[in-house]
Amino acid sequence: MSTLAHTMMTAARQADAGLAGSGELDRYPYAEAPPADRVGASHWDGPDAELGRVGRRAAGSRGRGLHGQLVQQLGQMIVSGDLGADRPLVPEEIGQRFEVSRTVVRESLRVLEAKGLVSARPNVGTRVRPVSDWNLLDPDIIEWRAFGPQREDQRRELNELRWTIEPLAARLAAGHGRQDIQQRLTDMVEIMTHSLTQGDALTFARADTEFHALLIQAAGNRMLEHLSGIVSAALQVSGTPITSCDRPSESVISHHARINEALVSADPVGAESAMRQLLTVHPEVERVVPAPREH
Repeated sequence: MSTLAHTMMTAARQADAGLAGSGELDRYPYAEAPPADRVGASHWDGPDAELGRVGRRAAGSRGRGLHGQLVQQLGQMIVSGDLGADRPLVPEEIGQRFEVSRTVVRESLRVLEAKGLVSARPNVGTRVRPVSDWNLLDPDIIEWRAFGPQREDQRRELNELRWTIEPLAARLAAGHGRQDIQQRLTDMVEIMTHSLTQGDALTFARADTEFHALLIQAAGNRMLEHLSGIVSAALQVSGTPITSCDRPSESVISHHARINEALVSADPVGAESAMRQLLTVHPEVERVVPAPREH
């Protein structure tokens, strides 16, 4: 096993045990909600009951600060529809409900505004924006949609985008000959192979995600590279067959290896074809986006 493989597997085990590695945070944590009797009920009954309920059912977290927790909670509530379009968000009430400072609330709302989820205007206040205004390519919004009521639409849309992005990226990458990235791609295939034999699904998933991100980087197209977060977000959404890669298997590894071999051989057509085959390993995906006919 290579040093890189050992490092990734160690980091994966630490994260799985709740120990964040260097620069890593848990991806799905929530702040433990304060007891209901510590917050004035009058602020969260009636029209604000949805916000109160979500706060009360939030789970414990060790991986996010207050700012990140609040962004996560409010973002999920907006995306799920608990806070509908044009719903006013009163900073004082949010701060009281979640027991955070006005600074934390203000900064959290700014993050949500940057994602297109809310708008803040003088004399109007902060309100939830309609779906048409959201930045649907934002990785957080992709994640929130994938675990909310819009999960089926989100997964279908992710598949369709991947079918557009990744075969093209594979074709372009085969003509660039980036030796540094090529070695990393080879390393990722090795790590996936080793982690499969060890039954280490977490390391497998991380190597898989990095493989696809590196491939897009190798394409040498900055606009495509800007969209790499979409692919990473898709691969991190677990629990459904949104890609061929969410179930570690020898078949999946062989498809990755064929892509890698085509890149080494500078075979654009072979790389594109191998990527399309990878994306249709599961019948569920093939039904969503049929593979194009070979000419």
